Amino acid sequence: MGSDCVFCKIVDGRIPAKRIAEDELYLCFADLNAQAPTHVLLVPKQHIASLAEIAPEQTELLGYLMAKAAEVAREAGLAKGYRVVINTGVDGGQTVDHLHLHLLGGRAMHWPPG
Repeated sequence: MGSDCVFCKIVDGRIPAKRIAEDELYLCFADLNAQAPTHVLLVPKQHIASLAEIAPEQTELLGYLMAKAAEVAREAGLAKGYRVVINTGVDGGQTVDHLHLHLLGGRAMHWPPG
């Protein structure tokens, strides 16, 4: 894990967070800067800096995170729809260098997003 990574610190309990779901591979927790009524983050417990850093052997983990996002959305009652976003790199809006999926819902999403 990245020793200075805020998400690694959340994963290992050094920083508290409102945990929504987790298993041995991922953690889902509430985003402190919520942009929708439901805004949670799904992070792999393994430190991966960004989507740009994914190795071929980690592609299964990406699919797993997407499936978990759908499961969390169902459990949150987001039957009318939701958005899953992965910001990558500075120009992509990534502010924490740890791969994470934003799951947003509970309101209509607009396009373009920003």
